Amino acid sequence: MTRCSRLVPYALIALSLIPVAAGAFRVTSLATGAPIDDGNARFFADPVPVVLHIVGATVYCLVGAFQFDAVLRRRRPGWHRAAGRVLIPCGLVAALSGMWMAVAYELPPIDGLGVMLLRLVFGGGMAAAIVLGLLAVRRRDFTAHRAWMMRGYAIGLAAGTQAFTHLPLLLTGDEPGMLGRFTAMAAGWLINLAVAEWFIRRAGRRPMRTRADEPVALPVG
Repeated sequence: MTRCSRLVPYALIALSLIPVAAGAFRVTSLATGAPIDDGNARFFADPVPVVLHIVGATVYCLVGAFQFDAVLRRRRPGWHRAAGRVLIPCGLVAALSGMWMAVAYELPPIDGLGVMLLRLVFGGGMAAAIVLGLLAVRRRDFTAHRAWMMRGYAIGLAAGTQAFTHLPLLLTGDEPGMLGRFTAMAAGWLINLAVAEWFIRRAGRRPMRTRADEPVALPVG
């Protein structure tokens, strides 16, 4: 079981690779002055939110994956706390900049109002989960801290899952419509949250650790 659990961070990183690679390509394009077209004009016109979003989300997803390594948390609790101090601001930057882009950029024709509202709802949910996780650890409620941080990470990692929920649309060979795009985007977030809730409830049925064995404190003060 321990060996399997140690593979979890690498599985999460693998899920992050598509959006991380896409983000790196976007930042490189902005930095090198790639040709401007209808698909990237909004990013060249106002690059600040997209750069903040990509950098924040990349650090949050890649470093955050190792917070799920129970052996690492137990052996190096100081690393867990230090990583948490980085992940909280990065996660908030990723969530809030995503909401900023949703309202500041011109909507792509395929997205429409529905996808914009999804980004606002789940971006706000991600930011709220991170703040609630921070408040929980400050009052030393480690169970609630784990649960809220897991929910926030699930939302932040949804871009990786959305690469797969879009596959049925791509395989048809037709240009996806607004409904298909809305469904694929929503499915990515909902699948991740469902998996997170399953793990949270599964962990809740295990015997509670004693305080001396608790490995996941993330104090920031």
